[in-house]
Amino acid sequence: MIKPTIGRVVLVWRGSSLQFEPALITYVHSDSCINVGGFDLSGKPFSMTSLTLRQDDQGDALSHNPDQPPFACWMPSLQQRQRALQR
Repeated sequence: MIKPTIGRVVLVWRGSSLQFEPALITYVHSDSCINVGGFDLSGKPFSMTSLTLRQDDQGDALSHNPDQPPFACWMPSLQQRQRALQR
């Protein structure tokens, strides 16, 4: 599990676009709940509070469908690095 900290980059699925959007963690409620500020596909800023952070051990965080609620997940490169360190 990767501990969320302020300033780290996550990917956010808001369901309103066809792909993930980048965001920075602005507040940590817990290991699975964060606030973020990010940018949509056109570069317009957005913010979300009390967003679920999916960890790697919760299944494939990057699998999604348009009907599910918003969530954040770690970038795949960070997940791969974390897995390599755990070995």
